[in-house]
Amino acid sequence: MDRPIRIGTRKSRLALAQSGMVRDAVARTLGAAPGEEEQFAVLVPIVTEGDRIQDRRLMEIGGKALFTRELEECLQDGRLDLAVHSMKDVPADMPGGLTLAAVPEREDARDAFLGRDARRLIDLPHGARLGTASLRRQAQCLALRPDLTIDMLRGNVDTRMRRLAEGDFDAILLAVAGLSRLGMADAIHERLSLDDFPPAPGQGALALQARLDVAESDWLVAQDHAPTRLSVEAERGAMAVLEGSCRTAVAAHGVWSGDVLTLTVEWLSPDGRRRVRRAASAAPTDGEEARALGLDLGAQVRAEVGPDLVP
Repeated sequence: MDRPIRIGTRKSRLALAQSGMVRDAVARTLGAAPGEEEQFAVLVPIVTEGDRIQDRRLMEIGGKALFTRELEECLQDGRLDLAVHSMKDVPADMPGGLTLAAVPEREDARDAFLGRDARRLIDLPHGARLGTASLRRQAQCLALRPDLTIDMLRGNVDTRMRRLAEGDFDAILLAVAGLSRLGMADAIHERLSLDDFPPAPGQGALALQARLDVAESDWLVAQDHAPTRLSVEAERGAMAVLEGSCRTAVAAHGVWSGDVLTLTVEWLSPDGRRRVRRAASAAPTDGEEARALGLDLGAQVRAEVGPDLVP
């Protein structure tokens, strides 16, 4: 290109940090020396509807697409060349003319526990107030600690941590990946186990979305990490079958051992009283095979859940 690559991002501090990492990687691929990154790629911050509305759960106002819609429209009309999303915010269906062009190597996919006094989830006092906007995290917490009071907490990382410090909550849950990318990993008191808290599909991964005419560009293909992409394809396959919106508590996580990918998928009732989980392994060599693993496991879970799938 005869101009810098235009990379769209939300305006939150975390989004800018994540997109800045991608910008620097893209610039290096294009030949930028340290300090020259903005000559090759620039960030274009955009406020999404999901950022503007902070007082309600996403399932009440339109779901995860509220974090991606404006960026996708800018891609479609040519104002952006690339958009960076947190993978867990990307809906299962991709708008026309756009594709998931690359998936960089994944960060830690676990959930992080931060408490005012307690340093572990198990140490919270009876009836403690835990803040989260995630139906999955709510259900998983209640499955282990049905005595907890779960209160809705939205906003960026700084807002959530401020409200914890001010005493609005006894504890909050955040993503380890986000805190690590912000250089705030020291704030984490407990990294919750993947067995009790399998994460949301795509958690810890970034999605690099582009138009079809840009997707095969060398500078973009170079950002893709095949094992992460295949894991995410499997997880998103399960998400597609299980509805996987903000109205359903769904977890899916793939782990590699050599050439074998083991996928764990689960559905929970919002109160955590019912929990259906399945796991299976395969050796996928492309996205279609990985997605097939997720579709199959998702279908098994869906069949067992039955009419309770969507509350």
